Amino acid sequence: MRFGLVAAQVEWVNPALVVHDEQGKPFSVRYEAVNAMLLNEFLEEHRKVQQLEANDAEQQREIKALVATVKEQAAQI
Repeated sequence: MRFGLVAAQVEWVNPALVVHDEQGKPFSVRYEAVNAMLLNEFLEEHRKVQQLEANDAEQQREIKALVATVKEQAAQI
């Protein structure tokens, strides 16, 4: 099974990925450039996920510390 991208639709997303014909109409997709673009997008999203995971870990530590403080204060009351 084969698949392809529609050049006119790709042009809406990233005009640099499209080759135009003599009339300036979208003609073909520069598939060799698509892989590089997708890799860059993947790496950017991966960095975001790593940052979110780090933030989550820090928030979990802070929550545990706050819970411990509340329990300690409740025991003193």
